[in-house]
Amino acid sequence: MNTATEASTAVAQETTLESIRQFLYREARYLDDREFEKWLECYRPDAEFWMPAWADDDELTRDPQTEISLVYYSSRAGLEDRVFRIRTDRSSATSLPEPRTGHNITNVEVTGSEGDLLRVRFNWFTLYYRYQTTDTYFGTSYYTLDVSGPEPLIACKKVVLKNDFVHHVVDIYHV
Repeated sequence: MNTATEASTAVAQETTLESIRQFLYREARYLDDREFEKWLECYRPDAEFWMPAWADDDELTRDPQTEISLVYYSSRAGLEDRVFRIRTDRSSATSLPEPRTGHNITNVEVTGSEGDLLRVRFNWFTLYYRYQTTDTYFGTSYYTLDVSGPEPLIACKKVVLKNDFVHHVVDIYHV
């Protein structure tokens, strides 16, 4: 490759990475602002959302169908149901007063691609405030993003919660 081609490739990769960062920041903002309907629009209808649990051997569970998970939805329909329950107070985990969250994202990397699918890895932490108490959640997320349309869509989201000793039920807005 010549220098001009290498520079062009580097600019294209940075543009892609910056657009991915902006997408991730927007998804996090929707959770912080409790704009759950807009948050759902970040997901494909067949998107899987999985937060494995830590097993007794300090290894993550590997199969959401046969092992325990902290959160598992096989499609966006499950997330839609969760949002419905949050909005209508039809859940034991519904929080009144509503919690306040602040999501922070760092170390965003594109780790692979296949056609219109990009694999993305990033670290995050979320500050959660309710009843004059602040909790911190942190971990690493692994996304498969569908970039075939005008905006990326989440095809698969795996969230590894690193501080899995929590004081209450973990919900979609914690991670």
